[in-house]
Amino acid sequence: MAISLRAGAAAIVLALGGAGSAQAFDNPFAALFGGGAVSRASYSDAHLSGDYGSGTRAVVEDPTRSRPGTITVDTRNRYLYLSMNDGHAIRYGVGVGRPGFTWRGHTHIGRKESWPNWTPPSAMLRRRPDLPRHMSGGANNPLGARAMYLYSGKRDTMFRIHGSNEPWTIGQGVSSGCIRMMNGDVSDLYNRVKVGTTVNVL
Repeated sequence: MAISLRAGAAAIVLALGGAGSAQAFDNPFAALFGGGAVSRASYSDAHLSGDYGSGTRAVVEDPTRSRPGTITVDTRNRYLYLSMNDGHAIRYGVGVGRPGFTWRGHTHIGRKESWPNWTPPSAMLRRRPDLPRHMSGGANNPLGARAMYLYSGKRDTMFRIHGSNEPWTIGQGVSSGCIRMMNGDVSDLYNRVKVGTTVNVL
């Protein structure tokens, strides 16, 4: 099912001051945080400021016409929409799966994590045996500042909506199927949604 985008929707840029409501993991932005890898225990949301966490979000007319509170991922155009009550949506730029790794489906948020740890799935390790078997949360972690884990019923799909330590990939098709966001954006979305939120990937 494709999203029918209405042309000419006026975008109102959201204020970024406060959320209301893999490859080699040398982090080129480490200098912004005063060093290299930072553990989750010592890492704080103060590091979301600056270029590393700047956002793409805007309020637009809702092209999805979904029930308020629904997340819709427009894979083709590389946007994520959070539908609101008044016929508008918060739109975020996202990165999506590279060719051969895109997918579509109706899921929901099964759990949420702040500064999540990362354990690559076995299929990814087979493709990339050079990857670490486990990474603690922090600046170098490819899941970024927040992760929302997508489930189908009680089954973990292994796909996530998450932040990124590679912000230049937002708007690109480079992932193994997960939905990537700027760290500032994913933190904003994380604070607006709860476990059980419907996520439609189109």
